[in-house]
Amino acid sequence: MPDPNAKRLLWFLFVGSRGGENRIKIISLLKERPYNINQLAEVLGVDYKAIQHHIGVLEKNNMVTRAGEKYGVLYFISNYLEVNMEAFNEVKEAIDRKNLNRSGKKSSGDQCLG
Repeated sequence: MPDPNAKRLLWFLFVGSRGGENRIKIISLLKERPYNINQLAEVLGVDYKAIQHHIGVLEKNNMVTRAGEKYGVLYFISNYLEVNMEAFNEVKEAIDRKNLNRSGKKSSGDQCLG
């Protein structure tokens, strides 16, 4: 059963704190298959230490789980996130719309006069 507070937590993790965009990318990849930190860093073109930090934040907030040890650790989306995937998708879609609106709008100085 979905957690009624999940959307609030997701907004905080992906919108209300720095690094949210990278965390969304990480979750989007992990929805497809498990990855280790090195693989995520390669695919996303982000520093290993940054991915390690984001995975730590996601793990602390029960968004991802791990299997294995040391360098062989693979990360998966958690059961909690699976149950609340609809809320994640809503947050992601809202962010995508916001980014699309931001990139698609012309400033008043860009409009043609005449």
